[in-house]
Amino acid sequence: MSRRLFPLTAACALWASAALAAPDSVTLGMVLEPPNLDPTAGAAAAIDEVVYANVFEGLTRFGADGAILPALARSWDVSEDGAAYTFHLAPGVTFHDGTTFDAEDVKFSLDRARAENSANAQKALFAGIKAVEVIDPLTVKVTLAAPDGAFPFKMAWGDAVIVAPESVAALATHPVGTGPFRFAEWARGDHVTLTAWPGYWGAKPALHSATFRFISDPTAAFAAVMAGDVDAFPSYPAPETLAQFEADPRFKVMVGTTEGETLLAMNNRKLTDVRVREAIAHALNRQEIIDGAMYGYGTPIGTHFAPHHPDYIDLTALSAYDPEKAKALLAEAGVTDLTLRLALPPPVYARRGGEIVAAQLAAVGIRTEITNVEWAQWLEQVFKNHDFDLTIISHTEPFDIDIYARPEYYFGYGKPEFVTLMSELDRATDPAQRSALTKQAEEMIAQDYVNAYLFQLAKTGVANAKLEGLWLNAPTPANDLTAVHWSE
Repeated sequence: MSRRLFPLTAACALWASAALAAPDSVTLGMVLEPPNLDPTAGAAAAIDEVVYANVFEGLTRFGADGAILPALARSWDVSEDGAAYTFHLAPGVTFHDGTTFDAEDVKFSLDRARAENSANAQKALFAGIKAVEVIDPLTVKVTLAAPDGAFPFKMAWGDAVIVAPESVAALATHPVGTGPFRFAEWARGDHVTLTAWPGYWGAKPALHSATFRFISDPTAAFAAVMAGDVDAFPSYPAPETLAQFEADPRFKVMVGTTEGETLLAMNNRKLTDVRVREAIAHALNRQEIIDGAMYGYGTPIGTHFAPHHPDYIDLTALSAYDPEKAKALLAEAGVTDLTLRLALPPPVYARRGGEIVAAQLAAVGIRTEITNVEWAQWLEQVFKNHDFDLTIISHTEPFDIDIYARPEYYFGYGKPEFVTLMSELDRATDPAQRSALTKQAEEMIAQDYVNAYLFQLAKTGVANAKLEGLWLNAPTPANDLTAVHWSE
């Protein structure tokens, strides 16, 4: 009898051990599906939300608190004049296809990003590079046209990740990087799956696999989390249901900050009269938009800058809600019959917020023609072809006020004085000087009413109570899996 019981007992013990073991996979919900998976050739934040720090790595990277950390560059030296950076690369690194990573890949990636025919959405990050020189396989020197104290910060962006010439042609659909996870599957319209890369050069992740499920509908997102079909929704699209999760011990609600300046962007090529742009800004009640579209989650802003940044200035008073002033400005500008096209991409802040914005504009005599556009259509029509009057969008890139210096950018500002200001900021290395220039930039675009600044997007997430290591805040658009694990 005992000989029969022992195997059964052992089997039960093994079963119990397996049942109690922490899972090694995770399923995350995302609102938007990325248009492709190449962060060096696409503007959509959803690309980085899948691949940043997971599949691809750069010379540097953002930490969970926004700090700039070493990545493929374990350290770097800066010349006395601040115009040259020598990066010392991590040894023993390979790409997921087995090819070796070295300084030649860094040179290839930076030269590709700054090339005249580059498809990189953030070419300005690389505009200051004068030359990239391979010193030896683990050392690369980047010489700049002028000193740039923010260069390590620029190299942390997803647009600056390092890629290999052997695999670059297929990155859009089959990304190959050096990160702790490699691409496994993309079921269009449904999910992307990554698996842990056994040859990873750094600290191995706790997870064996991760699946990103694309669920754009808020009601479906709520159902998926509640049913356990997704383990977490880091940027949850239905804030009105967060209270239900807070009351349920199976879940935890995470409320943090993002770099997402949410704004009613204006096409300055068409809305050339600053009085009209100012009138639009004064017509908008920020708190009403935050309450109605985001259920109170969000911080009012008066310029294109994150409130949690030490250099932020509260300029909301410049464009305070004042419908009577808006009407007076329109009258002064001789505008009596204005109809504007308002393009709304899929995110909740845009679709819900757009209805409120349209009603507020109507109250001062501005009619709007609303068009709901899908993300790919927004990128083509609004971002690329500038075919719009107004749009609502959240700019989630960190410290991206420099986009106002680009006359070809979709809202078409590019004021020469602002361009000069950004050039001075690029050259500045003294922290006090950089702070002063940054504040001048914030004030200039606010006083010119380039856009109507609405609110800083909160990071409202919900997750299984036992899932640990997700970012609370979003210093860059990312779902960094490197520290994600299940508690016992």
